[in-house]
Amino acid sequence: MKKNVLLFSLLVCLLGMTTLVKAQPAQKLVQVIISPDHADWKYELKENVTFKVQVYKDNVLLKNVAVDYELGPEFFPTEKKADVVLKNGELTLKSSMKEPGFLRCKVMAKVDGRKYEGMTTVGYAVEKIRPTTPEPKDFDTFWSNAITEARKMPLDAKMILLAERGSSTHNAYEISFQNERYGSRMYGILTVPKKAGKYPAILRVPGAGIRPYGPEFNEDAITLNIGIHGIPVTLPDEVYRNLAAGGLNGYPSMNMNKRDSHYYKRVFLGCVRAVDFIYSLPEFDGRVGVTGGSQGGALSIVTAGLDPRIKFLAAYYPAMCDFAGYLNKRAGGWPHYYRNATPQPNEVETLAYFDVVNFASRVKAPGIFSWGFNDTVCPPTSMYAAYNVIPGNKELKLYLDTGHWTYAEQRDLFKEWIDKQLGR
Repeated sequence: MKKNVLLFSLLVCLLGMTTLVKAQPAQKLVQVIISPDHADWKYELKENVTFKVQVYKDNVLLKNVAVDYELGPEFFPTEKKADVVLKNGELTLKSSMKEPGFLRCKVMAKVDGRKYEGMTTVGYAVEKIRPTTPEPKDFDTFWSNAITEARKMPLDAKMILLAERGSSTHNAYEISFQNERYGSRMYGILTVPKKAGKYPAILRVPGAGIRPYGPEFNEDAITLNIGIHGIPVTLPDEVYRNLAAGGLNGYPSMNMNKRDSHYYKRVFLGCVRAVDFIYSLPEFDGRVGVTGGSQGGALSIVTAGLDPRIKFLAAYYPAMCDFAGYLNKRAGGWPHYYRNATPQPNEVETLAYFDVVNFASRVKAPGIFSWGFNDTVCPPTSMYAAYNVIPGNKELKLYLDTGHWTYAEQRDLFKEWIDKQLGR
């Protein structure tokens, strides 16, 4: 699994710079535009898609540009060509798919000694995408027993007022509580309105990485922002950098073939215990939702699937969906365990207990989800595999050209939706 550890380390650099979502990338001098012939980027099985490739600089179409391109399913291109010259400034490419999934056109333009990449990914019968990861027969029993055992440990909650990190309307606290066994604690930052009364709560679960967290303020709401690694979230940055390069490097792969000691077992249980902690607060009114992006999107679905007390969830581009995709010649979810490796004994069976698709099918709370078709960190095939099996009320807001990042409008829409769930 050495390749997976290296891949994870690289992705931590990509994912770990923000708590929840990545901002829109900076615009480049040269733009490679790949336009499909359907405005919604969706196609029926066996239907041809036509891509028009153009390269612009200073908003002017460039001619005689040399490009390399790949065409085919996500991570499984079936056609590759190099040094194709766009004599009239355009290139037309065609392809199709026979199975539900996503087809990607990636083009690398070479201008003035530099390379500029463009990418467009279209969906085929996306509503028919289903998980390839199997569901263990004792899935519910395993997690029910794990939660019961964890709750035998007293919460032993601790709260330290952070007067300098509060606001005029909210108090901020560094908090911790006991998780699934004695001495195993979860840490976070809690904000509570100063005005006396009862309030709903938002549990914010983190994207991948090891880093500190700060307070987040929501009008007339309690907010708990948790870390997952069992370490305080207010330490100097150097501590987290050292852990990311040292003891916690490659944490998603730790004990990945051991069901009872898999790294994410204590993480998933810690999310449920975070809800227990919220319920222990005297200011809490009984309404709690969960939200996050990437790994946090995965944890949002997991928490809602495990804990029926969750009243709503809001998830950006959830990770950890359909790990087995790669074993079925299809894109799987981050952290891409089998993109460049073969399974070790018991791994596939063990990972099924931690695959988001098997939690998604148990989500009853209403939810909002959002992603783009150009995401290479959390491939859309993997995310649809989870989304399509969610039985509860759900809505998906697509921002087609986005990768593993969000537009401001996308974030505003989520805020408005969450506010509505909070009764604002």
